[in-house]
Amino acid sequence: MIYTFDSRVRYSETDHRGTMTLTALINYLQDCSTFQSEDIGVGMPVLRERNKAWLLSYWQVIIERFPKFGEKITVGTLATGFKGVLGNRNFFIDDESGNRVAAANSIWTFFDTKKARPARPGDEDIGPYGIETPLEMDYEGRKIRLPEMTKALPSFPVRRAHIDTNEHVNNCQYIQMAMDLLPEDFPIHKLRVDYKKSAVMGDTIFPEISEEEERTVVKLCDETGIPYVVVELK
Repeated sequence: MIYTFDSRVRYSETDHRGTMTLTALINYLQDCSTFQSEDIGVGMPVLRERNKAWLLSYWQVIIERFPKFGEKITVGTLATGFKGVLGNRNFFIDDESGNRVAAANSIWTFFDTKKARPARPGDEDIGPYGIETPLEMDYEGRKIRLPEMTKALPSFPVRRAHIDTNEHVNNCQYIQMAMDLLPEDFPIHKLRVDYKKSAVMGDTIFPEISEEEERTVVKLCDETGIPYVVVELK
């Protein structure tokens, strides 16, 4: 099943140029998958009663252009496969003329929140989504090559505004943390994010950055240097 919803770019979702921000774009994708789950009867309240959740493990996002303030857009998502504890899902954003402005691939892990470990989803968890043919896009592998040299930047605490309903730092908040470390108007057309472990309230983020010719990599680590998240931007 391909699920879509229509929207319009709000002023609150744009930067100083009147262009949708990267985090706003990612939030649209995240919201789209949440809306679908709610509408087909396997949303957060249902999973919470069963102590289950889908946790995002990986993003790959390709952006042709960022929509402008006031533009009408269609946001869509489709499940492309399930294997073991993992689910694969594509996303897209089209403009009013039907032109694709962004496409994404993602990997999600089904999680037992009571046992705090991955769990295999049942037919009742995955059947309602169906399985669709993956979008045509330039797929990259999940593993992000870590840079040999990084520059450590000042640490900062996890704040209440970073936390979502799972009591973890929200997926998009990590991307905003990485963006805050980059120069203003840093051009981004490709993004990959590998979510390795969850940060929670009370944790401190220790960022590291590496700027290479064709990419910038940001690692958001704990106090021992183990990454919560690795972000690659091109």
